[in-house]
Amino acid sequence: MNKYIPVLLFCVLGLVSCGDKNKIPTNEIHYTTIDNEVLPLENLLNFGEGRIVSNNYVQEKNLCILKFDKEVTQIWEGAFYGCSNLASISIPPSVMKIGRFAFRGCSNLTSISIPPSVTEIGRNAFARCSSLTSISIPPSVTEIGRYAFCYCSSLTSISIPSSVTKIGDSALEGCYSLTSIIVSKDNKVYDSREDCNAIIHTDSNTLICGCKNTVIPSSITEIGSSAFSECSNLTSISIPPSVTEIGRGAFYGCSRLTSIFIPSSVEGIGYSAFSACSSLTNIVVSRENKVYDSREDCNAIIHSDSNTLICGCKNTIIPPSVTEIGEGAFFACSSLTSISIPPSVTEIGHSAFFGCSSLTSISIPSSVTEIGHSAFSRCSNLTSISIPSSVTEIGHSAFSGCKSLTSISIPSSVTEIGEGTFSSCSSLTTISIPPSVTVIGHSAFYGCTNLASISIPPLVTNIQEGTFYGCSNLTSISIPKGCKVDKYAFEGCPENLVITRY
Repeated sequence: MNKYIPVLLFCVLGLVSCGDKNKIPTNEIHYTTIDNEVLPLENLLNFGEGRIVSNNYVQEKNLCILKFDKEVTQIWEGAFYGCSNLASISIPPSVMKIGRFAFRGCSNLTSISIPPSVTEIGRNAFARCSSLTSISIPPSVTEIGRYAFCYCSSLTSISIPSSVTKIGDSALEGCYSLTSIIVSKDNKVYDSREDCNAIIHTDSNTLICGCKNTVIPSSITEIGSSAFSECSNLTSISIPPSVTEIGRGAFYGCSRLTSIFIPSSVEGIGYSAFSACSSLTNIVVSRENKVYDSREDCNAIIHSDSNTLICGCKNTIIPPSVTEIGEGAFFACSSLTSISIPPSVTEIGHSAFFGCSSLTSISIPSSVTEIGHSAFSRCSNLTSISIPSSVTEIGHSAFSGCKSLTSISIPSSVTEIGEGTFSSCSSLTTISIPPSVTVIGHSAFYGCTNLASISIPPLVTNIQEGTFYGCSNLTSISIPKGCKVDKYAFEGCPENLVITRY
C-alpha cells in the first residue's frame, strides 16, 4: 500500500478564507464542522494514490458536512463511524464502493443520495443512522452487505433496483418504521411478488426481509433468518401453509406481536425464531403438524419426538411430558414473571431463560441434571434460585448478570464452576462452594461487588485470570496451599484483602 497522502481541508459553508498557504489543490476534500470551522489537516487521509478516503475523526461529534473530491473512488471502512452530528454528505460520481461501517452511527443524517457509480454498499455501512428517512439506491449497485441499514429506525421505504444480486443477512434489521419494500420487477434474483412489502429470493421462495406491512405470499416456502428481526411495530402475521422452514431469529424482537400460529407444513424452526417477543400471549401449533405441537394448550412450541420445549411465552404452562427446556426457549422473554418446571424435565438448555428480566424466583426440580450455558444469564430481578443435588453440570455464564441474586448454594454433585458463571452478580454476598469442585473458571466471580468472603475448596489447583476481578468488597479468602493464583486473579479487589493459605 502506498504512503498516506494528506489532503487539505476547506469549509463548504459559505466563503471562508484559509490564506494562500492553504490553497485548495486539484484533489480536494471539503470537510467542515457545525460551527463552520475547518478540522486539522492530519486527521483526514487520502491514500492509495489519492483515491481512497479515510477519516481519523472516528466518532467526531462536531462534524457537520462532507463533500468529497472527484477523484475519490472508495470510502474506506469505518471512515466516519459515529460522527453523530453529520447531517449532509455529498458523494461524487467517482465513488464505486462504500466500505464497511463507513457511516455507522451517523445519527443526524436524514437522507443520502448514492451516485450511479457505486456498485457495493458494505456491511453496516449506514447501520444505526437513526434519522435517515429516505435513501436512493442507484441501478449500479449489485451488492448490499449484511446489516447495511440495520436500525435505521426512521426509514419508511426502500426500493431495490434490478441490478442487486446479493443482499446480506439482516440488511434491514431494526428498521421498524418501514412500511414499503419494493423490488424492481426487472430484478432476476429478488422480487416483491403480490405487492407483499418484502424482499423474496426468487429461486428459493425464501422471504429474506419483511416489515410491519408485509403480507406473506402463499408461494413462500421459507421465512429466512432474521427476516422480521427487531420489527417492533409488527403486530400480527399470517404464516401461509406453504411455509416449511422458519429461520433462526426470524421474528426476534417483534415486541408487539401478540399471537402466532404455526401451520401443519412447518418442519423446521430455527433458534430464537420468536425470542424477545415480549407481548406474545398465544402460541398455537396446528394439530396436523407432524413435527411440533402445543399439547395441553400450553402456549408453547414443543418438538414432538424429543419432548423438547423450543419456544415459550409469558403465558406458557410447561406440560408434565416435557423432558427438556430447549436452547433459547424463553430467550429475552422480559414479560415472564414466573414459571413452574415439572419433574419430568432433565435438562435446561443453553440460554433457556436468558434475559428474563421480570423473573424473580425459580425452583429447579430434582430431575434436572444439567443447567446449560447462560441459562439464567441477565435475569436481573432473580433474587433466589434453588439448585438440587441432581445437577452435575452448570454451564459457563449460567447466572451472569443476575444482579439481584444475594446468595446461592452449589450442591456437592457439581465439580466445576465454569467461566463467568456468577459474573456481575453484584448483590451476591455469600456463596457456598462444596469440596467436590475441582475447577473454577476465569472471571467466575467477576464484578461480584458485594461478595465479602469466600473459601476455595481443597481440590482446586488454579485460580485463573480475572476470577475475582472487581470484587471491591472482598476482604478475605481462603486458598489451598498448593493452589496457583494468576497475577490478575484479584485485580480490582481491595488492597487490604486477606489471603489465607490452608
